[in-house]
Amino acid sequence: MNAVLSPHILSSGGDGDGRVSVSLSELLALRARVARVALPTRESRVASAGQQSSRLYGRGMDYAESRAYQPGDDVRRLDWRLTARSGKLHTKLFQEEREGRVLVLLDTHASMRFGTRSRFKSVQAARAAAMAAWLAVRAGERIGAVAFGERTHILRPQGGTRGALAFCGALADRSAGAEGRSESLSEALLRAGRLVRSAGRVLLISDGLSCDDLARGRLLDLRRHADIGVLIVGDVLELATAPVGRYPLEHDGVRREVVLQAERQRREFQQALGAGQARLAALAQALGLRQRTIDTVVDPLDAVVGLLGASGQR
Repeated sequence: MNAVLSPHILSSGGDGDGRVSVSLSELLALRARVARVALPTRESRVASAGQQSSRLYGRGMDYAESRAYQPGDDVRRLDWRLTARSGKLHTKLFQEEREGRVLVLLDTHASMRFGTRSRFKSVQAARAAAMAAWLAVRAGERIGAVAFGERTHILRPQGGTRGALAFCGALADRSAGAEGRSESLSEALLRAGRLVRSAGRVLLISDGLSCDDLARGRLLDLRRHADIGVLIVGDVLELATAPVGRYPLEHDGVRREVVLQAERQRREFQQALGAGQARLAALAQALGLRQRTIDTVVDPLDAVVGLLGASGQR
């Protein structure tokens, strides 16, 4: 018999056991794993038509190169060493140094507290979010979060290790949210407002059940301001047809058994459970957004790396 682990069965491991809830120590330990990922070379950019790199003069800039002096160049930016070596005036050129911002949109609806293998979807989502935070730190970017659903916290982007620690602390905070609260994806995007649009990259982590019709337009608008990645989290029963068997399910203390036999019956069962994941995947594809789908068993690092644009293997 293929038994499904209900929330109450999964909760037998205790507080912060990594199955139904996540501990701060686990999220902090993920930093070492992320440290082995090769990061891509990122070019500093300024907001301009076409998003072209811009070489600028001034303080707080990264040195780019030197070239022969041209009339009108700021004499304060002369490259005296190269001038002395070459005997001709040269000017230093700089690239604007802009600190990137990564914003994680994290689904905290009750539907995320479900799992039949290894851990709840909510725990897997928290692990993926923490990996995104540590990747941002390595890339010199700020990390922030918008939780939507039962918990509606906003963590404004912060830089460095301190920012990642605050981020992981918020993920591990198990203080109760609004029980039964429901917030659609479009409502979350509207609530986040300027904070979302000010981010250079946005990572949406959800099981898709909160995806509504209005989300399409708001994601389309957001795509004009930021690079969006969509990480879809599902349980194995939501993502694949279940084998023949009896499946005990429990919800709000009520335990029932579902018997799956015929192929059509099992397929319809999977389609009903996985409706949210399918809806969000279809929306991301229609909008041309990068997307990955993971279950609660796999290591989410490769998916997070792919969505945030890092390269290389662990």
